[in-house]
Amino acid sequence: MSQIIAILNFEEGYVESPYLDTQGFPTVAGGIRIGPKGASLSNYNFRVPRIVGDTWKQCILQGKAQEMQVRPIISRALAKCNDARADVLYSMAYQLGVEGLAQFKDMLNMIAQEDFDAAANAMLNSLWARQTPGRARRHAEVMRSGTYDIYRGLL
Repeated sequence: MSQIIAILNFEEGYVESPYLDTQGFPTVAGGIRIGPKGASLSNYNFRVPRIVGDTWKQCILQGKAQEMQVRPIISRALAKCNDARADVLYSMAYQLGVEGLAQFKDMLNMIAQEDFDAAANAMLNSLWARQTPGRARRHAEVMRSGTYDIYRGLL
C-alpha cells in the first residue's frame, strides 16, 4: 500500500502556515507553492490543516501520475515498480516536476530493466543527491530494497 503522502509530509516537512521555501516561493502544507517568488507572506493569512493539505497533495499527485504515464521512459519504469519504488518516483516528480524526473534517463532505464541496485546508484550519483542528500539516500534505499524499511519510525 502506497505511503506517498506520509513520505512527502516527512521529506517536505508539514507546516500549516505559509512560509518561504528555500528558493523564496510562498509555500504551505509541505511543499505546495502558493505564489510567485518573492511575494510577501503578509499576502497569505491562512492555515491549512493536515487533512486538507494531504487531500491537496493527493490531487497534485494524481496530475503528476497522469503526466508520468504519457512519458514512455517513466511509464516503462513505473510498470516494474512495486508501491514503495513507485512512491520514490512520485516523490521525485513532486519535488523536481515530471520534466525533472524525466532527466534521470539512466536511472529510469535501469528501473525498467529491474536493475534496482544500479538505479539506486544512479540516483546517488546526481546533482539532486548533492542538493538533497538525506532524501536521496532514503529514496535510493527504497529503490534498492523495494521496502519502506528506511522510513520505519520516521513516518
